[in-house]
Amino acid sequence: MENQTTLQKLNDKVSSILQQYHTLRGEVEVLRTEVVTLKSEREMKNQEIEKLIEENIQKDLEIEEIVDKIESIMG
Repeated sequence: MENQTTLQKLNDKVSSILQQYHTLRGEVEVLRTEVVTLKSEREMKNQEIEKLIEENIQKDLEIEEIVDKIESIMG
């Protein structure tokens, strides 16, 4: 009878561990998905930042050209 109780306890422990394993496995999958999403969002933001930096460089060049023209007109 005691063996049955010990075996049942072991079975309960194994079942509990398996349940925790499956729960954690699901959480890991959710986190992986979130990481992929965040990486994608980061890449999009980085591209937007690069675009804005390039636009700023172009605007700076335009301003320099305007200043040069004004200086050449003023002598």
